[in-house]
Amino acid sequence: MSIDSIIQEAVARAVASLYGIEADAASIVPQATRKEFEGNLTIVVFPWVKAARKAPEAVGKEIGDWLTANEPAVKGYNVVKGFLNIVIEPTYFTAMLRHMAADSDFGFRKAGADSPLAMVEYSSPNTNKPLHLGHMRNNLLGYSLSRILSACGNRVVKTNIVNDRGIHICKSMLAWKKWGEGVTPEKAGKKGDHLIGDFYVLFDKHYKEEVKALVAGGMGEEEAKNAAPLMQEAREMLRRWEQKDPEVRALWAMMNEWVYAGFDETYKRLGVDFDKIYYESETYLEGKDKVLEGLEKGIMYRKEDGSVWADLTDAGLDHKLLLRSDGTSVYMTQDIGTAKLRYQDFPIDKMIYVVGNEQNYHFQVLSLLLDRLGFKWGKDLVHFSYGMVELPEGKMKSREGTVVDADDLMDEMIQGAREVSNERGRGDMSPEEADEVARIVGMGALKYFLLKVDPRKNMTFNPKESIDFNGNTGPFIQYTYARIRSVLRKAAESGIAIEGYDTVEPNEKETSLIQHLADFPALVAEAGRSYSPALVANYVYELVKEYNQFYHDCTILNEPDTAVRAMRLALSALTADVVRRGMWLLGIEVPERM
Repeated sequence: MSIDSIIQEAVARAVASLYGIEADAASIVPQATRKEFEGNLTIVVFPWVKAARKAPEAVGKEIGDWLTANEPAVKGYNVVKGFLNIVIEPTYFTAMLRHMAADSDFGFRKAGADSPLAMVEYSSPNTNKPLHLGHMRNNLLGYSLSRILSACGNRVVKTNIVNDRGIHICKSMLAWKKWGEGVTPEKAGKKGDHLIGDFYVLFDKHYKEEVKALVAGGMGEEEAKNAAPLMQEAREMLRRWEQKDPEVRALWAMMNEWVYAGFDETYKRLGVDFDKIYYESETYLEGKDKVLEGLEKGIMYRKEDGSVWADLTDAGLDHKLLLRSDGTSVYMTQDIGTAKLRYQDFPIDKMIYVVGNEQNYHFQVLSLLLDRLGFKWGKDLVHFSYGMVELPEGKMKSREGTVVDADDLMDEMIQGAREVSNERGRGDMSPEEADEVARIVGMGALKYFLLKVDPRKNMTFNPKESIDFNGNTGPFIQYTYARIRSVLRKAAESGIAIEGYDTVEPNEKETSLIQHLADFPALVAEAGRSYSPALVANYVYELVKEYNQFYHDCTILNEPDTAVRAMRLALSALTADVVRRGMWLLGIEVPERM
């Protein structure tokens, strides 16, 4: 339990005893005492003045006296108007440090067999192009959120839905068939997802030329887009796919396998994985069946043209198309089918979709439909809505081949880390170790920069800024971790034991650092409640800043007082452990040496 929590509960007991007020401990918010006053934590007493029928100063004094007499953690107090400044017993911080250091699961709660089961969907790629920068933010948010929810005591299933069917897939297939000349990833010396992405761009190039020629011949632009021979061929290929034409299905399966192999390689480098992958080619028919079931129950209705709709006007939304007049499904239908399969596979208590904020309305509708169709978690599904990510140069466009490719960006980040490392000097590292550190630092820079921003906000990713060893960056945190590990290794090599510091009274810097560390469990819990990896990222950064101030002001290995030295080593070891745990929640590795 943190010092804040202890004081919250003690103050609640005090006002209950003194004034008969049943105060919610969580509503009592201790603040750090201002530096011009003596004390560690400050409580505002105004909420109880009216009930006590006394002046604020008198109320503060009575609560302070009660705490001093009844709470061992409180050494003394002073009152400034309506503010009660509480002085914590110094050795209590030492005891807290010892208690936190002894907890091998500090900050994390283990899930039990009966713990809630949360499913997190992220990634959701299309099989017509490689993963890009936008996918990276999605993957990293989803993976980090999965770890945070797990650390909060939930059972977690990580899942992915792959968009492996539709007109966009057929565009790549048609381009390969027309201009591919039998090329394979092996022949081209390319990852499969990159090869297929090239054909998607190639289709768009030839398609635009056809549209331009038709417009030049006097046709309107919209008419030309529909009439272009390539688009007509792509639509015919889609119809043949839906009719399960053997030739089209064989080509589709072959090209998708190339893409999946490429995706797997990218996911591995990015450090994310999934417990279960679903494919839209397997879910869209399930969704159709569920919609027809809803039609029978009167939840949906059919128009004269045969299309099926849901009337959501009673919930302040619109009418939603679920099946076209020709019986084909839309995205919403596919999502319903995927939900049906997931619910058959897992006893889900909470479903969290990690999808960009341009789909906010879609998930409002999906939540209502799933609830009406009988999914117990439908009404409370969570759309983890995040903002777009761009480079300083601006937006990305897949069709024009101007996307920021995930593999290229990872290569660039690792190379950037290698160059910075070479400038700083690699010390006695072998080339292999230096390469591994460059990988860890480069990927850490990338991940941290994408995760430290409030996920709801749009952001600009700046590769050069992210690799900086100063400021709120991954490398700055990783460097501090490596520095602490170096201190601890030297202590171990010198045979210095981290024990015998029970009676040490921490100084101001040490006390502040212990308080920061004690906040970690509550921070993890709040990150889980608010679905925010950014809270974890910025907590770790603030912790590292606090440690660096302590490191600058306090001698550690050369401290002559062995008890003080032991306490500072214990404080360093716990800080390193909490930094490692915090970065683990973000999916970021930390190097032992840099």
